Amino acid sequence: MFLGVALGVALGLAARFLLPPHVTQTLVDSVTTPLGQVFLRLLFLLAVPVVFSALVVGVCELDLKSLGRIGLRTLGFTTLASTVAVLIGLVLVNVVGPGRGQSDLRALSLTLSAGTPIPTPPAASGASLFVQMIPDNPVKAAATGDMLGLIVFSLLLGFALGQVKTPGSARLREMIQGLFDVSMYLLEGILRFAPLGIGALLFTTAATVGFEVVRQIGSYVAVVLGALALHMFGSFSILLWVFAKKNPFTFFRAVRLPIETAFATASSSAALPVSLEAADKNLHLPPPVARFVLTAGASMNQNGTALFEGVTVLFLAQLFGVELSLTEQASVMVICILGGIGTAGIPGASLPVIAMILGRVGVPPEGLALVFGVDRIL
Repeated sequence: MFLGVALGVALGLAARFLLPPHVTQTLVDSVTTPLGQVFLRLLFLLAVPVVFSALVVGVCELDLKSLGRIGLRTLGFTTLASTVAVLIGLVLVNVVGPGRGQSDLRALSLTLSAGTPIPTPPAASGASLFVQMIPDNPVKAAATGDMLGLIVFSLLLGFALGQVKTPGSARLREMIQGLFDVSMYLLEGILRFAPLGIGALLFTTAATVGFEVVRQIGSYVAVVLGALALHMFGSFSILLWVFAKKNPFTFFRAVRLPIETAFATASSSAALPVSLEAADKNLHLPPPVARFVLTAGASMNQNGTALFEGVTVLFLAQLFGVELSLTEQASVMVICILGGIGTAGIPGASLPVIAMILGRVGVPPEGLALVFGVDRIL
């Protein structure tokens, strides 16, 4: 996996700077992009069956008291981790000020977005967000990638399946357990393809983006990456020491494969099957608890998404000279936490949420054109 990452980046940069542009573009269009997309599609192929089967089986194996305690603790840790993540990002972006005094960059953002208007999604209140969590059609939720709706349905079905003790419910439970077993078997086969797929994805990114855009908005990129590093290795390490009584070095070593998969695919949904496998084989966590917490967390516990959204909103506000008060920044933080909970776990899914927040605070959403070039890296 590490070799695939290193070779993908090195060969992509070599192709960008050493080969004729048309040859590089042909390689990207005809070879690496299709390979990377096949790998991503294979992982996304398993997202719905893994989320559904893991949650249903995990919940129906828990008694009601355990489910209540685990659910409350999961929600508490999710809120705590996301709040800390957004706070780290907001503090750094206020201290560093990557968007201040960047008139040339503001002009570039308007040039990049010319002819490509970015729609601002309608604002959703807390009540409507709660209503949208309940799917009116679970099949539609699965088909459209509404992971939060699918999770709610899976939780309800798993709870009911654990309470109903009939021969028919027992057979249904066995069938869903079989779906989970088969999905994990498919995962093992897909992982053998992972070094090639991840290498192809990073080749495409390095060959098409290069260092130009990163160099132009380097301060913003540095703030996001610095905040992510502080949260991942600082906040999480403290949580592991204080609450889990676990050595952070041991933990990070055990979850190396999920970290690599998440880094390469930029998707919590794609990393979920690998995370479940690491929880079982490397960390030896109780399967019902791991299935419940990890599948819910893949959609609800997106700290990186919340952090990225907060930093991007404040960066663009600075860029366009929009001064946000502490109260307005606090409201941005709350929306980012909720956005992290409801955002699909796929690459680029946070951009519509950022556009919505920008519209709320009076910042031109067209500034997002600057972020498109580095969104995948961040």
